[in-house]
Amino acid sequence: MKLSAAAIELLKRSEGFRKRVYLDVAGVPTIGYGHRLLHPESFPDGVDEAQAAGILASDVRDAERAVERLVKRPLRQGQFDALVDFCFNLGEGRLAASTLLKVLNAGRYADAVEQLLRWDCVGNEECPALKVRREAEAELWNDTGVRQRAAA
Repeated sequence: MKLSAAAIELLKRSEGFRKRVYLDVAGVPTIGYGHRLLHPESFPDGVDEAQAAGILASDVRDAERAVERLVKRPLRQGQFDALVDFCFNLGEGRLAASTLLKVLNAGRYADAVEQLLRWDCVGNEECPALKVRREAEAELWNDTGVRQRAAA
């Protein structure tokens, strides 16, 4: 399964584009569309949007593979999209160790989306941007965003 165009737009909107390296909310050096720099990566001249899109495509493939490897239950497109965005945002390790994954792999889909919504904090503080992102992922999960656009 591949990330849908709607989910890529959510990801881009949530991350925003930054030409130069910046520190994300967790203090990690980041560039482009939320690409976390790994040693020895360096972008002294920054990136343009085309370069950032290429890096994003690679990062998305990694997140897709992680979801495919970790999830043992069938997923609808919206559920896959929500999990890939979650994994891109928080990392494979967080998904792997989460109650979200445990309940999903137990077949408790409704409980899984409720777990997804819990991941809206930085430290012990609720982060408004993460709350909005998790709610958008829940819409993808439930396919409500798709239905709302089709009805418009």
